[in-house]
Amino acid sequence: MTLLTVRDLEMRFGDRLIQRNISFSIERGTVFAIMGGSGCGKSTLLRHLIGLLAPAAGHIDYEGVDYWASDEAQRMKLRAGFGMLFQSAALWSSMTLLENVCLPLEQHTRLNREQREARAREVLEWVGLRQFESYYPSDISGGMKKRAGLARAIAVEVPLLFLDEPSAGLDPISSKRLDDLILDVRERTGAAVVIVSHELPSLLAIADDGIFLDADSKQPIAHGSPRQLRDDAQHPTVRAFLRREEPAAPAGAPLPAPAST
Repeated sequence: MTLLTVRDLEMRFGDRLIQRNISFSIERGTVFAIMGGSGCGKSTLLRHLIGLLAPAAGHIDYEGVDYWASDEAQRMKLRAGFGMLFQSAALWSSMTLLENVCLPLEQHTRLNREQREARAREVLEWVGLRQFESYYPSDISGGMKKRAGLARAIAVEVPLLFLDEPSAGLDPISSKRLDDLILDVRERTGAAVVIVSHELPSLLAIADDGIFLDADSKQPIAHGSPRQLRDDAQHPTVRAFLRREEPAAPAGAPLPAPAST
């Protein structure tokens, strides 16, 4: 089942073109990666997908409904169908973890307080934070904040989950734990997961499909799973990025000067 379709999307800040000619679709139960080097527009694309930025041109359809052609009431209904984990986790510092996770349940469900807290404790247990429900964000580590943010994003079972650099700033063990948790969420709920990340081990481990944005041409230059693109991509930029290699110098470009001793 196709949950999200992007058609001929163009992104701009004023007169400055960010990316154009973006088209892809995302199926239920898949992990879709938005890839590319720094400054290519990955997080900007994510902000378009979740309704924070309007496209300069093109369409974003959720289950066949054009988000930006809809009225505000319809957009609010569509937004209720996805969860979001921001890079900073974006937890409310004045709220406990339990209160943070209860927030979307209060906004998007008719559960009473007792039912909301029971559901919040259930998802905190799921992410390994049940015993920290009364802690504030300032009391916990970066990795725990990411897991708490994920708990809040999945508190209301949604078909679409958006993750912006979920592993950024985490040590390898915490990053692996979060990768496993993301896959567990996908398996348990059947949600589609859209992830922006620079972390190659995470991308190669969990993503089924993806798109690669290029900062130079300002358009996508590859489409496929990170593993497939690493092994078979024809474009040298994509191949170098996913193999952690220096890009080949253009023909005729001068060689770098040797380091002085």
